[in-house]
Amino acid sequence: MLDAFRRWGYLQANLDPLGRLAPAAHPDLDVSGPEADAARHVYCGSIGVEFMHMPHPERCRWICEKMESAPPAPDRARILDFLVRADTLERTIQTTYVGTKRFSLEGNDALIPLLDEGISTAAERGLEIAIIGMSHRGRLNVIVQIVDKDPAGVFGRFEDVDPRSVLGGGDVKYHLGATGTHETRGGRKVHVRLGSNPSHLEAIVPVVLGRVRARQSRIGEEGPKKVVPFLLHGDAAFAGQGIVAEAFNFADLPAHSVGGTVHVVVNNLIGFTTEPRSLHSSRYSTDVAKRLDIPIFHVNGQDPDAVVRVARMATEYRYEFGTDVVIDLIGYRRHGHSEVDDPTATQPVLYRKIESLPPLWKRYAEDVAAAEEAAARYKAVLQEAKRHAEAMTEMPGLYELPEYWRPYHGGRASAADRPETAVPAKRIEEVALRMTEAPPGFAFHPKVKRLLDQRREMGRGSRPVDWGSAEMLAFGTLLLDGVRVRLTGQDSRRGTFNQRHAALVDHETGAEHLPLARVGAPFEVFDSTLSEAAVLGFEYGFSRDFPEALVLWEAQFGDFANGAQIVIDQFVAAAEDKWKLLSGLVMLLPHGYEGQGPEHSSARIERFLQLAGEDNMVIAQPSTAAQHFHLLRLQGLRKWRKPLVVFTPKSVLRHPEVASPLSEFTAGGFRPVLPDPDVRSAARVLVCSGKIGHELRDERRKRGDETAAIVMLDQLYPFPERELAEALAAHAAAREVVWVQEEPANMGALSFVLPHLERLVPGLPVRSIKRSASASPATGSAKAHAMEQATLLALAFDTTSTRAMGRDVTRA
Repeated sequence: MLDAFRRWGYLQANLDPLGRLAPAAHPDLDVSGPEADAARHVYCGSIGVEFMHMPHPERCRWICEKMESAPPAPDRARILDFLVRADTLERTIQTTYVGTKRFSLEGNDALIPLLDEGISTAAERGLEIAIIGMSHRGRLNVIVQIVDKDPAGVFGRFEDVDPRSVLGGGDVKYHLGATGTHETRGGRKVHVRLGSNPSHLEAIVPVVLGRVRARQSRIGEEGPKKVVPFLLHGDAAFAGQGIVAEAFNFADLPAHSVGGTVHVVVNNLIGFTTEPRSLHSSRYSTDVAKRLDIPIFHVNGQDPDAVVRVARMATEYRYEFGTDVVIDLIGYRRHGHSEVDDPTATQPVLYRKIESLPPLWKRYAEDVAAAEEAAARYKAVLQEAKRHAEAMTEMPGLYELPEYWRPYHGGRASAADRPETAVPAKRIEEVALRMTEAPPGFAFHPKVKRLLDQRREMGRGSRPVDWGSAEMLAFGTLLLDGVRVRLTGQDSRRGTFNQRHAALVDHETGAEHLPLARVGAPFEVFDSTLSEAAVLGFEYGFSRDFPEALVLWEAQFGDFANGAQIVIDQFVAAAEDKWKLLSGLVMLLPHGYEGQGPEHSSARIERFLQLAGEDNMVIAQPSTAAQHFHLLRLQGLRKWRKPLVVFTPKSVLRHPEVASPLSEFTAGGFRPVLPDPDVRSAARVLVCSGKIGHELRDERRKRGDETAAIVMLDQLYPFPERELAEALAAHAAAREVVWVQEEPANMGALSFVLPHLERLVPGLPVRSIKRSASASPATGSAKAHAMEQATLLALAFDTTSTRAMGRDVTRA
């Protein structure tokens, strides 16, 4: 029998209730003889499975045996109850809130018993927490039936209770997350957490995986057994959105594996108005999953017993082999893309067929009259919930945060949220020694050994501490304080610019050593895949379920962060405002103009500042190693949990003025504004942020200029008005204030900072020096860059054009 499976390769079965996927034999198959008849017996029907692409005979054999053996008798009463409830909820909303979007589950109602069976099967094997990610279709039904929330809470969203509480914020009802407890088929209680998700359908996928990894890390070795992700996809999005492929690539990677995910494609065989022939080039939308050696089950969503059987098999497979598994639940969509959309204009024939189909529970019930009575009873429950919703004056919450979030808070910034970040000299020296140690006989690369020798000197205070060493000291001292540290990114173990060396490699054997792993709390540093969107989403998710950890994602160059713009816009920047969900994620984005071209110069400061509002994040560009040290420690220790975006240096990583004396680590803290220590009373004040400040100081020194003060703005948001006002007040005789930036006029912090400066120095002219507006961030010519930079620095010290409102560096 197994030989027949090997020859056929995969099933082509009667999967589609509307005849859109006709059975088709593989072109290379000999379909004659008793062997083929036996194979047809297993393949045909409502279930198909693709598995012969897997190079694992024992896994293929496991699937064959499961497919050939008699399945356990389904709990038809339980299945019917879920089908009745799912359909009745949808129809009640449809008739009660006419013309309102909800993204109905109708046509794929079997998703509810599928999830119930998957969770029940997992619970038999130790599941305690199921974390679900999904887009909007069917979300409200999942919230009520699987998360087990009171339907009154859902109806309250349709009633739009207390709109003043969400003025300018909040989100639509079918994006909201929920938490609850699901009682399984065997009577076990499983905590269910449904993640909030924007309309960017698959963006939730890596976020859920990161949350699962964090939860599993809390538990330890038993984590993959006790915490399982269930990811629900649409067929069009599964095939079309690249973040799915990026996340599938996580399956066996040390930084991101979670012991297997149960994927369910809720397959309507349509995407809005687009049909499969325009959605994916392959036969099935699930073929993208074949990049992994995992089985793909296809099941007819109109056969609930088959659906439940597949849910059990798929979940068992995940536990047996610790890999992902995919279920392709093939059904249809009873309404248009939403309930206000008319699909008959584009799919008239299809929707004539759909209109004639009865609800699934009526086809499944053996006693239709009894099922109708059950539907009537549940409708009465829903009507009572609606009456309760109508009487609400406050919107009930759909979720509860875990206990580990209790010490943390969001909201506006406060001076009280600034813990001590200075570290005693003895502890600094201890960490410096431990982060440079290696096992006996370890063969260091000569350049790395020289760096480590210098770091020991820095720890003793006999050499200024450079940027990379300051960062490692921040990590090490946080570990001693009990703060877990996790850093991922492309080449992050060494560092793009050879500055970190968090992992040491034996020059003779290739063996790896992680010095900080033995300092205190857990320390993780991983080189990530060549991906921004999924990796950042994963780390955001990890930070959501490990708030007491310092979780960092580093871009190879800050320019590449735009590959994760959806995650930045929808989760990092907006999650608190939309869903009241906090994160302490740190983004390290190398930024600076050095003539390396348009894609290796700018982390797009302007985009982050455009997203800044309501103190939703901290945006900083530290100018010294000590500033970076204190900023990271502040983020790790404070209870005010906000994302931190750090624009980090490249060419000036080893600039003498970036390095800091040990005394700046053992006292003080992060300062949002650095006044000029060299000029007491200036005629002109140059305000800037980042690398350009050091270049301005070098230029001032070269010119022997004693009339211009240079004030460094190390925190851009929340804007430090009080600190900047104090720095400016020290130069009361100044005749003008000038904002200087490397970026073009339509980029950088110019448009954000200028109004603040004008407000702080009323009556004084506020001017700006910058490159002229450009569609591209930077030139690709090193010589052109040098000309521009020289002109920019010259203009910054030019006092001859005091009437001009701004000076641009114009490129030829």
